[in-house]
Amino acid sequence: MSHLLILTSAPAAMALQAPVIAQLEPILQFHCRDESWQPRWLAEGQAWEAAFEFDGLADPDDNQSSQAQLAADVKSAMRDLAVDVNIIADAGPQRRKKLLIADMDSTIIEQECIDEIADLAGVGARVSDITERAMRGELNFEAALRERVGLLKGLDEGKLQQIYDERLSLMPGARKLVQTMRAHGAFCALVSGGFTFFTSRIAETAGFHVNQANRLMVADGKLTGTAGDPILGRQAKLDALQRLTKERQLRSIETLAVGDGANDLDMIKAAGLGVAYRAKPIVARAAQCAISHGDLTALLYLQGYRKDEFVGG
Repeated sequence: MSHLLILTSAPAAMALQAPVIAQLEPILQFHCRDESWQPRWLAEGQAWEAAFEFDGLADPDDNQSSQAQLAADVKSAMRDLAVDVNIIADAGPQRRKKLLIADMDSTIIEQECIDEIADLAGVGARVSDITERAMRGELNFEAALRERVGLLKGLDEGKLQQIYDERLSLMPGARKLVQTMRAHGAFCALVSGGFTFFTSRIAETAGFHVNQANRLMVADGKLTGTAGDPILGRQAKLDALQRLTKERQLRSIETLAVGDGANDLDMIKAAGLGVAYRAKPIVARAAQCAISHGDLTALLYLQGYRKDEFVGG
């Protein structure tokens, strides 16, 4: 089976230069079938890949072990650079995915919405601590969400618009990721354990086709401290992936899921390409790919897009 070694860096860093790539040649020659590897630039200085076959391996377990060792050796060579190293099986025509499922908070946007609400409500430290523990997988997501929402009781509903206007920003590369995939026929869904007030607006700004999230309940212009049932968390994200895959008559190999927290883990593991983006350790360890240095355009490079194929601002 052919594999792909993909190196990506932050666009501004331009960390991938010819002398850096030259360091990899003896590593690839050691691990790979003689002269099987085929390198190419996806973006000068920013993204590079090599297609290759492991040398003489048929057993899947041996293949996985060799993949881990190759990744470790390349990461060691790149240890002083802000470069992400990923190895994936070559999916051939299915490499460019037809369905994108993306988390919102700390993935498509740079912030955690509930933490921003809590800051205006004067309970920021208490809520952000619960958020961090929930995203690390230390707390039940539904219970943690109800506890955090309860602390927001009495906040003016108008503060939500203020947060959207003044505090939220798209993650670098978000619009290019969504619009490039849309331009090449993919369906894009924003799925969040956050709140519809924000997902509806962020989805429109970034270009997603649909969005889903939890509902903050309001009475007399103020937050009631409750969220509408059912609470949408880890299972709801997996369900969305499976439902949209079926509705669009796709195979799982044609899907991509990205997120950063423990409630994203099931959809990331179930997708054809699952990406942990600037993620908590529990997610980064379990995901097929992890991006820590690059922006969201790294997900396009993982699919084999060149920079000159990108769409959107």
